[in-house]
Amino acid sequence: RRRVLEASQQLTEIINSCLESETSAESPEPRGESEPADEEESALHCLWVDKFMPRRYMELLSDDYTNRCLLKWLKLWDTVVFGKERAVKAKPSTEAHPPFNQPKEQQNKWKTKVQLTEEILEAELDQHKRPKYKVALLCGPPGLGKTTLAHVIAKHAGYNAVEMNASDDRSPEVFKTRIEAATQMKSVLGTNEKPNCLIIDEIDGAPTASINVLLNIIHRKDAEGDAAAGTGRRRRREGGLLLRPIICICNDQ
Repeated sequence: RRRVLEASQQLTEIINSCLESETSAESPEPRGESEPADEEESALHCLWVDKFMPRRYMELLSDDYTNRCLLKWLKLWDTVVFGKERAVKAKPSTEAHPPFNQPKEQQNKWKTKVQLTEEILEAELDQHKRPKYKVALLCGPPGLGKTTLAHVIAKHAGYNAVEMNASDDRSPEVFKTRIEAATQMKSVLGTNEKPNCLIIDEIDGAPTASINVLLNIIHRKDAEGDAAAGTGRRRRREGGLLLRPIICICNDQ
């Protein structure tokens, strides 16, 4: 990689020198000298946090258990968002040969933490084939990589990450409008647009009214979908079910 970078730098220097000689031969005014200098200065002053930021799942340095749990939860939305049927894992060994007919509590004691979390996530799906927990909450001190983790995993799962800051939008009406725009409206910019995954940063800085708006979007529409399955006009007027994942980020749990 170092050799490729050195070769590319040499090529850019040769091309720039050729362009400078051509422009100087054509016109004596040195117009194109300031732009490459500005680009070089911006590249030199680029933050290391942005330069070496993880862009793929395998480049993440955060806790592997947290990464797997968040990715597992996000993949549970594939049936609703992408129309993919979830593959059911067969368990022939435990059913055919139960270990000494032990009770379930003793059997679960020998399972790893990741296996127990995956079983809990897979077992609890609602009637609309969505996970029971519609929102994932990432907690930790600043600089831990929570926002980067959310963006990388959303991109890895095939989503378009839409980020909003809860502490900036203090009005509950604006908060509700932005959530509904990210989770219900579709992009019309292209034919191969990706579904949105909403990332709400600094959720601990949002006022109580905004938190209540988020809870109403999650819970109230579930009740409306169960009770008023036939009243299509009312559901269209008040909005449909929440069919997109939401990842919230905070510093203080």
